[in-house]
Amino acid sequence: MPSTVSLPAGALAELAAVRRSGIIESRHFGSLVALAPDGSTLLELGDPDAVILPRSTVKPLQALACLTAGAQLAGPELAIAAGSHTGEDEHVRVVRELLARAGLDEDALGCPVDRPEDEGTFERLVRAGEPRARVRMNCSGKHAAMILAAAANGWDTAGYLDTAHPLQQHVRATMAELTGVPVAHDAVDGCGAPLFGTTVRGVARAFGRLVQAEPGTPERAVADAMRAHPFYVGGTGHQNSALMEGVPGALAKGGAEGVIGVAAADGTAVSMKIVDGSPRATTLIALRVLEALGTSIDGALPLVELPVLGGGVPVGRIELGADLVSALDRLA
Repeated sequence: MPSTVSLPAGALAELAAVRRSGIIESRHFGSLVALAPDGSTLLELGDPDAVILPRSTVKPLQALACLTAGAQLAGPELAIAAGSHTGEDEHVRVVRELLARAGLDEDALGCPVDRPEDEGTFERLVRAGEPRARVRMNCSGKHAAMILAAAANGWDTAGYLDTAHPLQQHVRATMAELTGVPVAHDAVDGCGAPLFGTTVRGVARAFGRLVQAEPGTPERAVADAMRAHPFYVGGTGHQNSALMEGVPGALAKGGAEGVIGVAAADGTAVSMKIVDGSPRATTLIALRVLEALGTSIDGALPLVELPVLGGGVPVGRIELGADLVSALDRLA
């Protein structure tokens, strides 16, 4: 079983750096792995086998567990179950439909009240005097899918966030199976749902398996729903949505505290954990690694050109870190 001491400082690699006016202002260290479609290791930096809390990056696996537990999910509903939506009205509509199918309303949601992440929606709701709401919280799609899965089995819907609940035990087993890593630590996510520890390698392995699953399987259904309906995985301007729109066949899901998993259409997969918790460079890093391994990212170039502003104009950029640059040079 992996060590429960997560990401020791000596094991970290420099994955990204922030350059302002010619000087490196900040550096992002962490662990990264890239896997070939057959699961073999193409690139690894840091300690990809240390235990991490994968946060929302594993929502596709939680959605898969809801699906295999009996929740009837497809299309946008399955995509929003696997996503971190931005709280736009269309997201809210789908979440409410899921809850209605379980015979409940948004009061059944166990996630916190929150504002929508979409700025335009948030400003409109403020002007209208509408309060923050659970259904606007970015995890409400996952929570609604969990409630629907519990209802489909006649399980207690009020206690669906208990780690001992049958659904959460199924989520645990699903995660262990897809990642190939026994769950090493139990935690509570920011939305209140159980969060099961895994590894960076486990996340990459799971994303590759979702993409390469046979058509008609639940695993492939999750990947296909996310790729066909990226708006419901994120929302307007969201990086996960933009990546899947710009890189045909790619599957992407980021999470809090600098975690992300991305798989190309052929099953090549990359995952990482940034130890300082910043997600600002994770999409850039993932795309550049996939590009170095043969995936075209021409449709997602705005996601890798990240200017650093001074007075509203570019004075630098976020770039790949020295350790990652050296590793990619060795691949060339």
